[in-house]
Amino acid sequence: MDADACPVKGIIVDIAKKNGIPVTMVIDTSHEYNDGYSEVIVVSRGADAADFKLVNLAGKGDVVVTQDYGVAAMALAKGALAISQNGMLYDGGNIDGLLMGRHQNRKIRSAGGRTKGPPKRSRSQDVDFEEALLKLIGPDS
Repeated sequence: MDADACPVKGIIVDIAKKNGIPVTMVIDTSHEYNDGYSEVIVVSRGADAADFKLVNLAGKGDVVVTQDYGVAAMALAKGALAISQNGMLYDGGNIDGLLMGRHQNRKIRSAGGRTKGPPKRSRSQDVDFEEALLKLIGPDS
């Protein structure tokens, strides 16, 4: 899990404990986290250091939780499953469009324009994430 600023860490750990699934959280040195269950890997604070470490650790069948479309794309390429903190499953059918949208927004911002940020997180997003994660890890969860 890309644990820097991830609002669903507790949900992930609760589900993982109940299902005997190991959790690896990757954070940079500007964050601290210890839930007593997860393996926490701390990386340098450099740009994208946590992202690259997460992708390097991911393998076929792993579940990667990230809000970064680039990380999701690289995880998918390695055969991992990828899900956003809002419960959106990344796949071959949506990742290209998401990456293109990110690119377009970056171009707008670099030209001095503004793009709309995400809305304030709601409880329904947590519910959506929990339901999607349970569905992703299997019917017995």
